Amino acid sequence: MRRRGRPRATARKEGRAAAPGAGLEERLGYRFDDPALLRRALTHRSCVHEGQGGEEDYERLEFLGDALLGFLVSERLFADDPAADEGVLTRRRQSVVRMDSLAEISRGLRLGDDLRLGRGEDGSGGRARPGLLADVFEGVLAAVYLDGGIRSARSFVRRHLRTALERARGSEAAPEDYKTRLQEEVQAAVHATPQYRLTAVTGPAHAREFEAEVLLAGEVIGSGTGTSRKTAEQEAARRALDRLHGRTSEP
Repeated sequence: MRRRGRPRATARKEGRAAAPGAGLEERLGYRFDDPALLRRALTHRSCVHEGQGGEEDYERLEFLGDALLGFLVSERLFADDPAADEGVLTRRRQSVVRMDSLAEISRGLRLGDDLRLGRGEDGSGGRARPGLLADVFEGVLAAVYLDGGIRSARSFVRRHLRTALERARGSEAAPEDYKTRLQEEVQAAVHATPQYRLTAVTGPAHAREFEAEVLLAGEVIGSGTGTSRKTAEQEAARRALDRLHGRTSEP
């Protein structure tokens, strides 16, 4: 595990024991010089909303982590197979960074045990929710990057996504990635790119439901709902594919 900064005994004396999750850094394989970054990466908005902590929640970190994850996975896949074209690499990347894959990694790291949740979110099973677990993994990745730089983030991704990266190597498709499939089919047919828009967000903070539409040349060709914007857009793309293939006439 990477170590730098203060000796662990000194850090513990100064309050490192208050950092979330004894042993979490060992599971992550990374020691934080700034434990507050890890604490923020594990803080859900419901915790802040209920006044259980004055810190920021992890949503800004998740935004950064999502971008970092896409870049670092793309970099690895690009280097692994010089012969793969853009379409193949895109599908492989999507198979690695999909929600279920990230949630599985989070469960292996027991990130759910260390999440700081509001009472409502905790009581409704938030610690086991795949979308939340995927988001917190991205937040932790961003925290590693801000604390240790791009090399630490790269090592973190390759260590924890090793199995997914190996599984993607040589794969030609990711069937569950409806957005990529829709984009490829539409671009091949009419040289246009589908556009997505969020149409509604309903429900309490701990149980949001998102509604999204996918449009082509201004026309709605699919709509969907989900527990996150990503899943709603995937469902909209799936329904658009069904319509394009004549399996349904409804968007």
